Amino acid sequence: MTPLAILIAVLGLALLGWLTGRARAMAFAGKGASRPHSLPAFHGWYVALWAAVPPLLFLLLWLPLSNHLVMEAVLAHPAAANLPPFEMQRIAVFQEARQMAEGLRQSSFYPEARELAPIYGSALQRYRTIGTIVALLLAFAGGAYAYSRVAPAFRARTRVERLVMAVLLIASMIAVLTTLGIVLSLLFESMRFFSMVSPVEFLFGSTWSPQTAMRADQAGSSGAFGAIPLFWGTVFIGAIIAMIVAIPLGLMSAIYLTQYARPVVRRWMKPMLEMLAGVPTVVYGYFAALTVAPAVRDFGQSLGIPASSESALAAGLVMGIMIIPFVSSMADDSLTAVPQSMRDGSLAMGATTSETIRKVLVPAALPGIVGGVLLAVSRAIGETMIVVMAAGLSANLTANPFASVTTVTTQIVQLLTGDQEFDSPKTLAAFALGLVLFVVTLLLNIVALRVVKKYREAYE
Repeated sequence: MTPLAILIAVLGLALLGWLTGRARAMAFAGKGASRPHSLPAFHGWYVALWAAVPPLLFLLLWLPLSNHLVMEAVLAHPAAANLPPFEMQRIAVFQEARQMAEGLRQSSFYPEARELAPIYGSALQRYRTIGTIVALLLAFAGGAYAYSRVAPAFRARTRVERLVMAVLLIASMIAVLTTLGIVLSLLFESMRFFSMVSPVEFLFGSTWSPQTAMRADQAGSSGAFGAIPLFWGTVFIGAIIAMIVAIPLGLMSAIYLTQYARPVVRRWMKPMLEMLAGVPTVVYGYFAALTVAPAVRDFGQSLGIPASSESALAAGLVMGIMIIPFVSSMADDSLTAVPQSMRDGSLAMGATTSETIRKVLVPAALPGIVGGVLLAVSRAIGETMIVVMAAGLSANLTANPFASVTTVTTQIVQLLTGDQEFDSPKTLAAFALGLVLFVVTLLLNIVALRVVKKYREAYE
């Protein structure tokens, strides 16, 4: 049986176990001798879980092990002596032999694959049969064991809830372990980079030119890894220009929709505003490159300022428009959550609507507004496509918004594009840049938590 067929069979046995366990519990409950501890459904779930979980765990371990055993069986056959010496060719031969053994193809480019296909098929069938028998035996044994424990005094609900709690704990730990894996991978590769390049040069150097030469005797073989231009470009575009656009527009949009707009207007405008968050970033990149960037260049030239066709101002303007929904939605929710009594009290004291908004509502909703702003900053810092298409790739340390600059994420893409060897400073620099982004995002979250805690204490 194929793995999918085994899975369906195990789930079918689990369903049968649920029905039989529930039926037996209902029979106990119908006798009325003593009140059962758990409802019949919990007894059914207890039997079903015992019939499904052990074979599924076995299959989770058996599938990769069986693939290894099949490969060992094929390599041990005398026909494997004719395999090509190159690893890539050997992998291609094995893939075609497996496809022919499973009936997915009739012919093969490699004659070795046609010779190994019957051997591969025989070994695959043998180990699949072993896996099927063991999985079904585990399902029957687990179901029978659980079925034998169904009794009025048996605490089936407690056992099922413990298992559900364990599953929820594992699900919650996945995010933690994933974050830990990301951090460890960034740290490991960044340490390799800093063993080749000085951290002082990377963090405080003003020249970025990672194009190392192929030989040590060539010019520029050491490269230049001063990342200050990248950090400045990221802050200039994502945290200054984009925020100058997004914060006022997003906050004023939220104030209008929550305090001034009629219900019918809000019902239409809020979804239209939030649609901006669903537009693909590459579409924003096209808009920035084809529409905004030429307009910004013409505007700069009309003022007598040398302007590039790819500028920080063009990318920042479009990026600010893109992240307006992040600021607006968080501010909207925070303003709506302010108690109505605070509004009514301010108005009753003679304050106007605008004074109530400025002096009561916005200060009370400030934690949510700050959270939305920091979320928008994190989103802007991690943006890539708009910068690539509208701001350029030049690592310039300049405060001129009409000049071309680049960001950290753009350079990460450039460094990891194509076939790269992960033993050179040029490629490992991408991990160091990623580590810096991770630390900056962590600091932003810490600042947000401190601000929220401070203002919550003030208004509670």
